[in-house]
Amino acid sequence: MHFDLSDPAFWVMIAFFAFVALILYYKVPATIGNALDNRADAIRRELDEARRLRDEAQSLLNDYKRKSREAENEAKEILEQAKREAEAFTAQTRKAMQESVERRTKSAEEKIARAEAQALAEVRSSAVDSAIAAAEKILKNRASQAATAAGLVEQSIKDLAGKLN
Repeated sequence: MHFDLSDPAFWVMIAFFAFVALILYYKVPATIGNALDNRADAIRRELDEARRLRDEAQSLLNDYKRKSREAENEAKEILEQAKREAEAFTAQTRKAMQESVERRTKSAEEKIARAEAQALAEVRSSAVDSAIAAAEKILKNRASQAATAAGLVEQSIKDLAGKLN
């Protein structure tokens, strides 16, 4: 092997070996290896954190879905309860209205019956008074003796009025 100091390849080779020696002396490969290991650890931690966050997010999503279903079911139950209460209130109101109409009808029928009875009593009373007046006239006309006839007529009218009423 022959070394020619004027050959540029020789100086490139010397520079290359010197460069490699310096890199090895300052432990650059170990530093780069440590940096890459640290970077890999940081990426691994970030991936673990991302998985944990994804799992947390999935858990929250499932929790919100469950709460949403529960809220929907509760809303349905509230609606069904409101419908049942409305139907019960409607039925109760109808029953109360029907009872009110029946009471008013019965009250009106009773008033009509009382008015009929009162009118009938007035008609009877008027008929009795008319009959008494007619009987009085007839008896006065037929009686020949004034004093005896008047006493008999008066006594008969009193007896008749007591019997008719």
